[in-house]
Amino acid sequence: MSKDKVKSRPAPGHRLPAWQWFFPLAAIHAALMVPLSLLALYHQGDLLPQLASSSAHARELVFGFALPVIAGYLLGPLPRRQLAGLVALWAVGRLGVLAWPLVHVATLADGLFALWVAWLVVPRFLAAKKWRNRILSPLLGLLCLLGVVSLAWRYLGDTATMAPLMHQSVMWLVVLMTFMGGRIIAPAVNGYLIRRHGLAGAGVQPRIEAALILLLGIAPLLMPWPQLQPLAAMLALVGGILVLLRLYRWRPTQCRERPDLLALMAGYAWLGVGLLLMARTWWLSAHDGAPLHAFTIGALGTLASTVMLRQAILRAKAHPEREWALVPLVVLFAAAAILRLWALETGSAWLSVLWGAALAWSLAWLLVASRLRYWIARLPPPRPPAKRPVQSIEDTLN
Repeated sequence: MSKDKVKSRPAPGHRLPAWQWFFPLAAIHAALMVPLSLLALYHQGDLLPQLASSSAHARELVFGFALPVIAGYLLGPLPRRQLAGLVALWAVGRLGVLAWPLVHVATLADGLFALWVAWLVVPRFLAAKKWRNRILSPLLGLLCLLGVVSLAWRYLGDTATMAPLMHQSVMWLVVLMTFMGGRIIAPAVNGYLIRRHGLAGAGVQPRIEAALILLLGIAPLLMPWPQLQPLAAMLALVGGILVLLRLYRWRPTQCRERPDLLALMAGYAWLGVGLLLMARTWWLSAHDGAPLHAFTIGALGTLASTVMLRQAILRAKAHPEREWALVPLVVLFAAAAILRLWALETGSAWLSVLWGAALAWSLAWLLVASRLRYWIARLPPPRPPAKRPVQSIEDTLN
């Protein structure tokens, strides 16, 4: 083989971490999407007709924002062309909310993005030995499949089936956040408690984790049936209590010097609060979607933003506990969640309260985007990947 042919091949380390693209793009998208949704829903529906429904708003938050965050966190380094293709599909898919002639192209791109992410991510967890780790494969596959199926609303309209479908999507996202949040928080807290206080942390708490997977995996299946909603409410109630118990055992009071860990635990606490609110809603058989915002604003906003910034800071060889933006972010997401949950109780001021929630949400994500840009600029130059022993998926998750 000639030297020219050897030189024409790309370098073996010619890869880019997926998070470097998806995290900043998702943050900017989140900052813009909620105000645009409010404009479409209550002010200028003709300007953004594909956003002028609650189902469209929910879908864009779950699959336009949360799915690329999941992809950025789990995909790892990818070949440049593959990563560019994924980013392009995601970006074209976001144009589907506009009134333009090529909406079918955007829909196709959005569906292909979800399927491609599933194809790359789902097989990684099939080889896990523990069933609690293997559960990620069907869960991630289900979320990606729902991302494709939910595109049907653009052609069927905001039918009676779309709201329950998005409700289901959020609840399965809650299962994922409960599992992955625990796997991120437990080792980080353990390491800190051992170094700082010489204490052995509670760890993953596998029994509670297994119980949460079962409870939160069954509850969404029961929720659509009115006769079974009280049972679903009981499962959600127990799940919420277990989430808060798990959080208590992580000893947040011992982590006062680590705002990054406290921010993660604040996001996890919103999962517990949201489950308690959902239990009340299901018990009363009320068709109130407001409690879902405890998950999509409080939990998703706080957890995702903290994970994004910790990832960037750690890769920049810096200290996440010194990041000044973490506490303001927790406050902004809490304010946005509380205002949204409270909005419909405020009488004639409800729309102003909604805009207040949207402003807090958007400011938070603009701050995240700014800090990500700061830390990405300080990343060390990439090195050729070193040869490491093959790790099992258990080593990655535990």
